[in-house]
Amino acid sequence: MLNRRSNWLTTYDPFDPFDRLDKVFFGEPFFSNATTAVAAFGTDVTDEGDHYLLTADLPGFKKEDINIDVEDGILTISAERKEETEDTDKKGRYIRRERTYGSYRRSFDLTEVDDDSIKAKYEDGVLTLELPKKQVPEIESKKSITID
Repeated sequence: MLNRRSNWLTTYDPFDPFDRLDKVFFGEPFFSNATTAVAAFGTDVTDEGDHYLLTADLPGFKKEDINIDVEDGILTISAERKEETEDTDKKGRYIRRERTYGSYRRSFDLTEVDDDSIKAKYEDGVLTLELPKKQVPEIESKKSITID
């Protein structure tokens, strides 16, 4: 007698081992939703006393592909990468052809930062921003008030 709950028909998916491997490393198959595979680049912000130090991991980017903008007290770091790879055989047929595109953007509040004195450096895939703190005038802690 045939058990109707058993799966008679199985389908072969040649990419299944890769999807499972991606799920182990990234939490979901890479090709299932490529737009959310990498949402943003990693950043660290540390308080160095007189300034903040922001480091952003942007490996594989050229310095020309990175933009840093300040508008209305908001610092925005954006980077865009476009790459095409093409391998053909002697007859000009494709053996492999790949296109990749990545666009990343992060924004940060600058209310405590002197945005006219920001310094930026990009080296070995790491963007480093030195964000000097605004100079706050010191307020006297004790005052004497005369009585009229």
